[in-house]
Amino acid sequence: MAKLYFYYSSMNAGKSTTLLQSDFNYRERGMDTMLWTAAVDDRYGRGRIVSRIGLEAQAHLFEADTDIFTAIAACHHGTRLSCVLVDEAQFLTRAQVWALGRVCDELGVPVLCYGLRTDFQGELFEGSAHLLGLADSLSEIKTVCDCGRKATMNLRVDEEGRAIRLGEQTEIGGNDRYVALCRRHFVAQMGG
Repeated sequence: MAKLYFYYSSMNAGKSTTLLQSDFNYRERGMDTMLWTAAVDDRYGRGRIVSRIGLEAQAHLFEADTDIFTAIAACHHGTRLSCVLVDEAQFLTRAQVWALGRVCDELGVPVLCYGLRTDFQGELFEGSAHLLGLADSLSEIKTVCDCGRKATMNLRVDEEGRAIRLGEQTEIGGNDRYVALCRRHFVAQMGG
């Protein structure tokens, strides 16, 4: 039975690297995969999953109105997909998370989702909230705070490295905009 997996973490934990390694493992065994990433994240050019260590691959793009089930079903019937892998899964909508569950249940294709659990204010993203509720398997990918403790929070910073407390939930960026911290240091930086 195919399962829906959610691999979550804070920034810079290696989510994209892990996704690309999983994709490689399937393809090395002659199995077909389908990769997806959020259209909103255009740091590396549209339709690309790129890891900080230099691995990369082409991917289909999803936006809030993308009918992800229909797109996957059409590809599955033509190629017999062995796995669907979704990067930046925090940007999925509630309906898209349910659609990925249908991919597992109706098409028999496992779906591996990778994304952030919370935003820069410690709030759940829509996609992450629904994946936490619906996924068959939850796994945390760990990284560390400067103090050596497990980093679970994403601090948004300005050009001088000062904490940003207010703003839109989504602001695309990497090491220049976000720092992964443990809860204690996140709260200290946020003035709590």
